[in-house]
Amino acid sequence: MITRTLIRAPTNSARTLVATTRTRAIHATAVAGTKSKKEPAVAAAAAPGAPADGAAAPAAGRSGGVLSSLLYGSEVAKAKEEKEVQHSKVVGRGKYVHEKITHSVLPSQREAYLAAAEAYFTTLVNDSPQLGGVKLCGSWETIIGAVGNFTHILEYEGYSGYDETRKASLKHATLQALLKDILPLLQSRQHQIVSEFAFWPTSPPHDSGFPDGGVFELRTYELQPGKLLEWEGAWRRGLKARQRFVQPIGAFFGQIGQLHEVHHIWQYPDLETRKKTREQTWTVSTWADTVQETVKLTKSMKTTIMVPTSWSPLR
Repeated sequence: MITRTLIRAPTNSARTLVATTRTRAIHATAVAGTKSKKEPAVAAAAAPGAPADGAAAPAAGRSGGVLSSLLYGSEVAKAKEEKEVQHSKVVGRGKYVHEKITHSVLPSQREAYLAAAEAYFTTLVNDSPQLGGVKLCGSWETIIGAVGNFTHILEYEGYSGYDETRKASLKHATLQALLKDILPLLQSRQHQIVSEFAFWPTSPPHDSGFPDGGVFELRTYELQPGKLLEWEGAWRRGLKARQRFVQPIGAFFGQIGQLHEVHHIWQYPDLETRKKTREQTWTVSTWADTVQETVKLTKSMKTTIMVPTSWSPLR
């Protein structure tokens, strides 16, 4: 009998241990009025070497910190975002908001697209007063690069102007009907909100007098995150060297959509003139310094050659 009693006692104790451990795991804190005199011993047995209840708070704090970072962003990420916003305010002109629209047209639908797009953008310009004052800066077709792409740049009176135009466009029956004519002709479309650099306002509508409007070069740079202000400073100094030989059309940096991206637009009579102009620019020492500085801040770049459409305000 003595032997059987010794065997049963540990078994009952083990059952108590399991039940107590499960209860604490579910509730996390003891339920009022249920604390047992044996609880300290059970807790010690359940997790030998574990920290006391008072030492568990830092772990919970760390867990809360991780959850907070997932939901609201880490302090480092928020600091980087704030830095980007500050840089945008410094380098941006801030007067207007521009929208860069890219249409990738089905190869077999080029002519149909030209007709449909002309009707759409002409209506947009003519009815501008009823559409929030939106303006068309230019429309171009890519001939070297992503052939089949058409680029359109719209100008709004700030973000409030963009919002007003978007809402008014949805209620404009003619504009919506013309948009429906365009959509079946596209492979894809992309919209990006961009801002002008403070030192480089967009050129107003003009006719250069070049045959067929000449050629436009769109240069796109993908910058390293956080390097916009540094890049702008170096580029602004080098721009003086370029302006001796060619006048810029516009320069923008991404605000919504693709970020850390910069676009420049230049106009030439033809590609031969472009070649000679770029060679002349390299004879100015400040331009070489600019290239050396900016290339360190750039992840990738590409150039696109475009020609203006018949309805483009910039030709």
